[in-house]
Amino acid sequence: NIILSNPYGLHLYLPWHTKWERFYSNLAFIVLDEVHTYRGVFGSNMAMLMRRLLRICEHYGSNPQIILSSATIANPDELSSKLTGRRFEVVSDDGSARGRRYFVFWNPPPLGKGVRGSPHQETKNLLAKHVANNIQTLCFTVSRKMAELVARWAREEIPELKDRITSYRAGYLPSERRNIEKMLREKKLLGVVSTNALELGIDIGSLDAVIISGYPGTIISTWQQAGRAGRGTDDALITLVAFVNPLDQYFMKHPEKFFGKPHEHAIIDLENPYITMGHLICAAAELPLRDSDSKYFLPTNAGKEDTESSEMFLSALKVLEYQKVIGETPRGFVYTGAGRAVETVSLDSISSDQVKVICEGKILEVIDRNRAYSEAHRGAIFLHQGETYFVENLDLNNGIAYVRKEDVDYYTEAAETSDIKINREFKEKICNDFTVKLGEVTVTKIYSKYFLKKYDEVLDVEPLELPPIVFDTTALWFIIPDRVVEKVKEKSLDFEGGIHAVEHAMIAMTPYFALCDRRDIGGVSTNKHPNTGKPTIFIYDGYQGGIGISEKNYQLFQELAINTLELIEDCECEDGCPSCIYSPKCGNNNEPLDKKAAITILRALKAHPKRTAKAVQQDGKT
Repeated sequence: NIILSNPYGLHLYLPWHTKWERFYSNLAFIVLDEVHTYRGVFGSNMAMLMRRLLRICEHYGSNPQIILSSATIANPDELSSKLTGRRFEVVSDDGSARGRRYFVFWNPPPLGKGVRGSPHQETKNLLAKHVANNIQTLCFTVSRKMAELVARWAREEIPELKDRITSYRAGYLPSERRNIEKMLREKKLLGVVSTNALELGIDIGSLDAVIISGYPGTIISTWQQAGRAGRGTDDALITLVAFVNPLDQYFMKHPEKFFGKPHEHAIIDLENPYITMGHLICAAAELPLRDSDSKYFLPTNAGKEDTESSEMFLSALKVLEYQKVIGETPRGFVYTGAGRAVETVSLDSISSDQVKVICEGKILEVIDRNRAYSEAHRGAIFLHQGETYFVENLDLNNGIAYVRKEDVDYYTEAAETSDIKINREFKEKICNDFTVKLGEVTVTKIYSKYFLKKYDEVLDVEPLELPPIVFDTTALWFIIPDRVVEKVKEKSLDFEGGIHAVEHAMIAMTPYFALCDRRDIGGVSTNKHPNTGKPTIFIYDGYQGGIGISEKNYQLFQELAINTLELIEDCECEDGCPSCIYSPKCGNNNEPLDKKAAITILRALKAHPKRTAKAVQQDGKT
């Protein structure tokens, strides 16, 4: 009568629907918990998975009611509709019991010239203090690497309690994770350092304190992590340790914006052709695809069948038929590819390219190709379950990274640069003489070097030789008017440094509005772009086909520009620093950058905003 599952299981089970005919025929309710986590690539895949499920329900004559549960988000109506294709009634009253929460904003001490003490060391020190004082604490970090390292450093700080401190992340074996969860509930562990794997959905009991090492990227995640301490009416201590990056420092300077701002928009893109095509293949393996199924898989269709949408749907099927993965039969299009269709689609990525990380013939992890470029390139230090591995070679042809176990006290970070070409425009508007556009672009990403770091200090820089990554995606771009260029030059400021600084700061502020990570987006700024012939700044989705972030940036462009200006103006530094315009991802060593020029450009954009907008019709898409 009741089945508890997860998206990954459902994805694999749907092809076996014939074994579940009685269940699907009588299915009355579908309940999805934590739906705010269904965003970006994962959310877009989940939306297609839900359509496959509802299509099977229709086949067996059922029409289940859907109930969604979510943390507070800015767009519950939009998210639920995109996720399922249905309309919803939003219930938003919160009547849950709650104890007092003492929320500490912890900014590492300034060391001068825009530099602050290491947030990782501050996190380690706080965790060690908590554990030494018998305060059971869960510490969240922003990466797998730092979860392992902070736990290791804390154990070294208080060796007498080292057995009561551990790390936790999704890559661990299920048995390891269950044991850690049990020891937390039984109070045998005093300190656990985790990625967001422990943010929700796992019973670990009530804790005394939470340390959040680095702003998690969203208000929602911050409160989810904070909520792990003091469940029910118990009091709790939450400490947010700020990194030097712009958004962390923005909240340190504007705590009222953290507590008072509306929650972010959860973004799902139903128009990514690479995601849709993968699920069409899966759907064809589950039931023959017919024209009437366009109502499930075409976002512009809104559940209605018409001639135009049927033609678009048929065109997509013909492309897959040409690729010999589906074939037309009297019953409809069916799957004809080799192997199981569901194994060609990953819910966590767009590309099916994966890389096995192998040590002495044993597979440690399987990661996607993009992550391999940044974390498993030759010379990288790869972290797995608290151990460090040196990457000897990355064989992209065979999808294998060969590593050897090696104890080191540093970590590595790859740097990238991007080139961009405009393919077509979707929308255009004018904001105070600035031409703002949304469209499709081709991005070429080049990884040319990587940094060896200890804490936040760069120890060395090594060259990196990898083939470029080329993909089509969606981007927002805006053209700087001649009058603004002249104004910057009249002040004897560096214009190229100014647009470069604006690009960095806008990328940093994007997660303020959209549920995403700054690593989900990229940017390019150029004094004269070959496609526009003018100074242009691009902010693009970092995934093939796009995931909807650029659309949200276009929609909220004026607000994005104003908050970016506020971020830069409020920073105490003279010429720019990691808290405002520097980027850890910059492949040009954060050169050139000009803080004053960036402020001049953004003030010109903010002043007396005049807006006009038009849609650009191109290749049949508006």
